[in-house]
Amino acid sequence: MRRLEALRRLQVRMESFGIPPEEAQAEARYALATVLDCSVGQLYLEGQREVSAAEEARLLEILRRREQKEPLAYILGERSFMGLSFFVRPGVLIPRQETELLVEQALSKMRMEGLQRVLDLCTGSGCIAVSLAKLGGAEVCASDISPEALEVAVINAQRQQVEVRFVKSDLFENLPERYDLITANPPYITRAAYAGLSPEVRDYEPRLALLGGEDGLDLYRRIAREAPRHLRAGGYLAQEIGYDQAEAVAGLLHAQGFSQVQLERDYAGLDRIVWARWPGDGSENTDV
Repeated sequence: MRRLEALRRLQVRMESFGIPPEEAQAEARYALATVLDCSVGQLYLEGQREVSAAEEARLLEILRRREQKEPLAYILGERSFMGLSFFVRPGVLIPRQETELLVEQALSKMRMEGLQRVLDLCTGSGCIAVSLAKLGGAEVCASDISPEALEVAVINAQRQQVEVRFVKSDLFENLPERYDLITANPPYITRAAYAGLSPEVRDYEPRLALLGGEDGLDLYRRIAREAPRHLRAGGYLAQEIGYDQAEAVAGLLHAQGFSQVQLERDYAGLDRIVWARWPGDGSENTDV
């Protein structure tokens, strides 16, 4: 079987599993390129090359597992993010394309304002922290409450040959320092919405990294309350949010004294990132 034929068969089979055509095409390309250890472009340039028996067996195994709704990233053990390859495994949230917007905006802010010290909360696979260190040359610290996530994040920092300080911490619990920029992609799925997630997400990805409490805002409340102690005067807080949480999260930040609270939409036109600036000197009492 030649490469282009293998690609066509992969896509057809994935569509038969209920995967939408565009997504099935993207997954088929990524799976085949990974198995063949080549770029997507090479799939087409060398489309008449034969697929070996071992490679074909690997593709069949991928299809078997994908049919059971296991995410492709877990099957392949990697996910592309910001043009970098990140190791992933069960127990760690898979990096999302929409999160790249947070990184892109953070990199722009870092360049424009010379921000050097960065903290990434709820780092998971480390995709945000490692990308900021790799592409922005920042001094990055990253935390997560999950030891499994931190193990994966350390591997990803090593893969990308960057230095990131990883700390096991429940948000700011073990982090006494102050930073120029704090980024966070906390769990924000509500209890009601969690039950309706796709099987790929609900049955495979870690509940700890998804569920944000009854209304999805549990960690946003804590971050808004605690972040001022860890930001220098004029420092920034940037958080990814659910599409319907912008008003609520902005309200939490305003209530704690943040200024310049701004909402940014993703490429689908949905509210995705909330930016805020801390105007104080970091010494204010923020207990509630």
